[in-house]
Amino acid sequence: MESVFLTFILVSPFAVYSSHFRIPDYDDVVVATNGRPITLVCTDTTVRGAIALNWMAKSLDADEWKLVLSASERKEFSGGASKASMRLTDPKFQDTGVFSLSFLPRMEDCGLYLCSIKQQETKLKERIILLAILTVTIVPTAPIPQHSTLRLIASVNPNVAISRITWAAPGGISMKSEKNLKVGTVAKLPQVQYTDNGTYVCMVHPWGNSSNAVFAFNVDVIVDADKVASFTNITHGPMISTATQAQTPFALTCHGVQGDKVLLYWQPPETSRQSSLRLVYQYDRWRGSTWLTEQSKKLQLAGPPYNAEAGSFSFFLTPGLKDGGLYVCDVFLNDNAFSQRTMLSVLKVKTSRVSSKLELVCLYSQWSQVQSVSWKYQNRSRQLQMLSNSLGSITTILPLPITSDTAGIYTCTLQLKNGQTIWATHTVTLPPEDGRDGIEHTLSVHSSEAENIYENPEDIRQAPPQGSVYMDLKPRGEDDVYKELERYE
Repeated sequence: MESVFLTFILVSPFAVYSSHFRIPDYDDVVVATNGRPITLVCTDTTVRGAIALNWMAKSLDADEWKLVLSASERKEFSGGASKASMRLTDPKFQDTGVFSLSFLPRMEDCGLYLCSIKQQETKLKERIILLAILTVTIVPTAPIPQHSTLRLIASVNPNVAISRITWAAPGGISMKSEKNLKVGTVAKLPQVQYTDNGTYVCMVHPWGNSSNAVFAFNVDVIVDADKVASFTNITHGPMISTATQAQTPFALTCHGVQGDKVLLYWQPPETSRQSSLRLVYQYDRWRGSTWLTEQSKKLQLAGPPYNAEAGSFSFFLTPGLKDGGLYVCDVFLNDNAFSQRTMLSVLKVKTSRVSSKLELVCLYSQWSQVQSVSWKYQNRSRQLQMLSNSLGSITTILPLPITSDTAGIYTCTLQLKNGQTIWATHTVTLPPEDGRDGIEHTLSVHSSEAENIYENPEDIRQAPPQGSVYMDLKPRGEDDVYKELERYE
């Protein structure tokens, strides 16, 4: 996109310009916009009579001063460093003690200026001023399309003249800004709205003593009322297919670019319509604003090594069974978008007593990416009774009371089509001395990206059951599998 450049002039005191040479101390700071009158103040009301006034200038890396203007009570003439617009503010300076110089500064006028006052070859006063240039860039050019990223960029040359630059939005609202070594101080408004129209203020804070603590410049921002930007430059990361246990914090990763704003969308499990994709979390690091929904309660921005305030985005999700599905994390950087999609299955193990039996139920979501689910017992020689009334649920049944033959560790293993496996273990204990049925358990979960509990899934399909039952999952057209599972929630 195009950009607008505005140039301002800064006059500032500071001690050191670079490691190669030393800049003298200054006396005051004056700031003006490019091409508008600026006054370098030099006064001494105690000086009267026959005096000689010299204004001189030099660039920061020069050794010698060049004459700008010389004046006495009898004559005034310009030197080689003079500009057409340069003149003394008071022609009767010998009577008033006002020796200030005014002119219309340009970019090439950056450098040091010296006001020297002598009387009969005696030096009465010297005043050194540094003239620096402030450049403001507005991207994109006005009128700015809505939903584009407004960038306000300010830089000063030489940058040693200032301590910092800050920005304020209309109404005096402070804006977040960051210093970029390549371009200067940057403030942004991602996905700008028409209501962001108005006058913004760039504030230059000089280094060292100054009669003014800050110098402010108005910058008008005009947002197009009709034109809306479209993000055609979208980078898509590879689809992530994965699984996790219910109520276990899970990392939802976004693109690794350092962005301005992040939006997280969610499509519930077992739905494929694009219209079902809904926004569940939004964070704008420049405005410091967060937009939340009911689903957001299960989400939080990740901490180290991520840093949302610096533009490094990732999320932690603590899912329930129904929180599986498709997650789309869109990161915006200037006028580019980076999208990362994650397909998530959630595994949950529950128990249920039904008359004289104990049901161990393995529930799972987003079954479109699931290859197989199975129960197995620690003693592989005992075959388990299995049933599956619908996709998303597999149950093994234990007779009550629990005996030494049925007590022990039961494992539900879920395998995705990409080979990733995740399993949860459930421990069934013997009844205590008082005769009550013992089903105290310890539940844990494990996962593996490459591991598979079977060397080849085809082998187990062909082999006779040995302590567990392998079940192929083929869609059968149910409209809402979770209606079948609600009795387990």
